[in-house]
Amino acid sequence: MIGYVTLGTNDIEKAAAFYDALLGELGAKRMMEGETFIAWSAGMDKPGIGLIKPFNGEPATVGNGVMVAIACDKPETVDRLHKKALELGGKDEGAAGPRGETFYAGYFRDPDGNKLNLFCMT
Repeated sequence: MIGYVTLGTNDIEKAAAFYDALLGELGAKRMMEGETFIAWSAGMDKPGIGLIKPFNGEPATVGNGVMVAIACDKPETVDRLHKKALELGGKDEGAAGPRGETFYAGYFRDPDGNKLNLFCMT
């Protein structure tokens, strides 16, 4: 199972403000940080999301086909957080709504261009 995912950033302060606000809506808090990384989780027994400046010193780039999915409890939470992500400077990659009979999701890119989705099973 997934323990955590890291996303590259070229502006850790800007990215941190985005994720503090967005993930805070789910009760996640910074659990670890240093000069080149910050990690959030809603609990040590829960998966986390980390931001990192690449170790090799090269600019962070977005992986084509790479996406992080953030689990939500209900469609209304997906709607609210998708809207929040866009208000925080994220770019819409697919409006929140049903995808099939039992999957509800909204897609966006963070300020660094990383693709994420918010989802729940209905």
